[in-house]
Amino acid sequence: MSKASIPQGTRDFSASVVRKRNHIIHIIKNVFELYGFEPLETPAMENLDTLMGKYGEEGDKLIFKILNNGLSDPKNTDKARTAFENVLQGKNDKNLTERALKYDLTIPFARYVAMNHGQLTFPFKRYQVQPVWRADRPQKGRYREFYQCDADVVGSTSLLNEVELANIYATVFRKLKIDVDIKINSRKILSALAELCGGTDKLTDITIAIDKLDKIGIEKVKEELLQRGLNENQVAIIGQYLDIDGDNTEKINKIRELLGTSITGVKGIEELEYILHYLPSANIIQELSIDFTLARGLNYYTGTIFEVKAKNVQMGSIGGGGRYDDLTGLFDVPGIPGVGISFGIDRIYDVMEELKLFPQEVHSGTQVLFFNLGEAESKKAFSLMQELRDRGISCELYHQQAKFDRQFKYAERKHIAYAIMIGSRELESNTCVIKKLGTGEQTAVALPDLPHYSF
Repeated sequence: MSKASIPQGTRDFSASVVRKRNHIIHIIKNVFELYGFEPLETPAMENLDTLMGKYGEEGDKLIFKILNNGLSDPKNTDKARTAFENVLQGKNDKNLTERALKYDLTIPFARYVAMNHGQLTFPFKRYQVQPVWRADRPQKGRYREFYQCDADVVGSTSLLNEVELANIYATVFRKLKIDVDIKINSRKILSALAELCGGTDKLTDITIAIDKLDKIGIEKVKEELLQRGLNENQVAIIGQYLDIDGDNTEKINKIRELLGTSITGVKGIEELEYILHYLPSANIIQELSIDFTLARGLNYYTGTIFEVKAKNVQMGSIGGGGRYDDLTGLFDVPGIPGVGISFGIDRIYDVMEELKLFPQEVHSGTQVLFFNLGEAESKKAFSLMQELRDRGISCELYHQQAKFDRQFKYAERKHIAYAIMIGSRELESNTCVIKKLGTGEQTAVALPDLPHYSF
């Protein structure tokens, strides 16, 4: 008999956790709907070739592959053995696996758009809340199975989309009462940096190294750049780039001095200025800041990139995204631009839990517990309970006749706010006793008035 366990990096979710997570998702979905986004869901697994090669060398290593069905069939033994040998050599083999769990929601969305672009109305605005899987090393705020919550706009190059997505971030986190920094940069600026360092072919090496800055520090980043084939002079230029500081205006001036001769760099700078200045009086300007160390080490980003971090707590990013002007081109449907953002639901949950930001009302499902005080009494309670349920008030009838103490303890453990008691005396007088469990306050109410009582 095996010991009960779950895979490392996954979790069970109790009612309390699910309610808190639903609170987060409900707020985010409501904001998405306010901005005209509509829901979409895609399968948990995708064809392997849909995912591979889309996330850079680091991302590809974290994709969970699914073994083909029927490998135990003796006819497939030789094929499986050869396939395993290929995998051990770092190759993919369709005789072993043709499918994988999705790594994020963006690539599956691009695949969906590529398959359905003839039927979509552009710009197409969708949001999606589903689990994704990564073969990562589990640690605080990083899991192998976790929820993502994305909003994307495809079919438009307008920077108004970036402005709105930045506003969505600011609105959501304001409603969740999380103080955040919303950071932006541009892959065009990073491309210009690569040009300055010898060519755009160095962009991937540069962004992968820069993306590790928070984890390994500037000196380790420089070492990695040298290991990736950049020379000392090129690494010095990147160091100068990473040292840029000041407010948004000062950073723009400094980056213009460094990259001003690059057409690509100038375009990136102009796009950042547009986003920053479009709504100068909005509260978001207080939260939106340029961060040239932001790289977002995914290959498909082409323009503005976003990252959100919570203040006053040790946690990685709780949101991120950016523009990808030819993502559907990966699926032979070129020319459909897009931009999107993602919310890290699990990390947002951890931040709110640590900062005690969940409102009290999310902790309880049942509002009213009817005590079971006898057969006739419980039948009357059951009838009244249905009337309250019809009003949208969640109720329970304790499952069996028991001592008061036992029923009170049940209500306490489930954080139930009210207890209603109908004993033989109350049955005769056609009344009930309502007890507010948080204060101990008791009120006698006529049974005909109970359905209209304000809980």
